Amino acid sequence: MAAINAIEARDQLGDILNRVAYGKERITIGKRGKAMAVLVPLEDLEALQKLEDKIDLREAHAALAEIKRGEYHILAEVEAELNIDKD
Repeated sequence: MAAINAIEARDQLGDILNRVAYGKERITIGKRGKAMAVLVPLEDLEALQKLEDKIDLREAHAALAEIKRGEYHILAEVEAELNIDKD
């Protein structure tokens, strides 16, 4: 995966977009030597979103199955388990 700094990205945005969109490259953009973001082709993003949707659906089905089996969870218990602060 190619890596460029933010200044180069700003100065070469048109060329970088072409590389990503038509060349199907993934390009990391960094600042002060640290990776900050990645430009990816739309097809990659769509594939990632579909994968996330499948995972969410699988988890929803699992939760529904738990409810049907009578395995209810009290919200306060889930929040405590996940260390979620309600405030």
